[in-house]
Amino acid sequence: MNTLARLARTEWGPLLVTVRRGLEARRLRAVPVTLGAVLLTGLLQFVQNRSWGYRFVQDIGSVQADEPLGLALLRTPLSLFVPALDLPVWGALIQILVVFGIAEICLGWWRMLLIAYAATLAGTLYARIAVALGPGHPLGLPATDARVVDTGPSAAVVGLAVFVAWRYRAYGTAAVVIVAMTVEVTVKGNLAGREHIAALAVALVLCGISALRHPRRRRRRHRRRHRRPGGSRTGSGSGFPPIRS
Repeated sequence: MNTLARLARTEWGPLLVTVRRGLEARRLRAVPVTLGAVLLTGLLQFVQNRSWGYRFVQDIGSVQADEPLGLALLRTPLSLFVPALDLPVWGALIQILVVFGIAEICLGWWRMLLIAYAATLAGTLYARIAVALGPGHPLGLPATDARVVDTGPSAAVVGLAVFVAWRYRAYGTAAVVIVAMTVEVTVKGNLAGREHIAALAVALVLCGISALRHPRRRRRRHRRRHRRPGGSRTGSGSGFPPIRS
């Protein structure tokens, strides 16, 4: 048990400390965008399950690969919060509350939304490219997938989970997510599974960009401290501190 506890502290310690401090300091005010996303998702689920609201929700948040690209791009941001009709809504709500909430505390709300949108957009664009390639291509999809309604937060959740796990050195967790998505696409091979892989690819690219940016940022701060009269010559040593700016 001591070994498991030690492994858990090593894997999730910094992440859990950041989340706990954020919630203790601000409570629900630490996750306003996440709470808004949960409420919006619940509202859209309610509306789209009504005869008078289904077409409205589809018109503002439903994405399909056979639609004009401009229309799909306009709908993509809201498609994050439109629950898939063939899945229970509580799954989407839990995903948003937990993963978006952790990401909002650890990364800040605008970085959270940026990564979530990038991951979702990657899936949307991949679907169009894959259908154009056709089923004969290793990355292709059959033409019937062009009519699949593509909504829900799953691609955003995958991208955020990998980025936050990497950002806080929970590498085991990131590896589990990557392996799980790889198994999903291997077993099912459907549009959703392949879009998750596209979201993973974008998240890993963003991890690489962040890795390149932070050493430069630390060097700039180190030089500023040395130029400042009486500046300290010692760094924090934290490596990758939480980013809330």
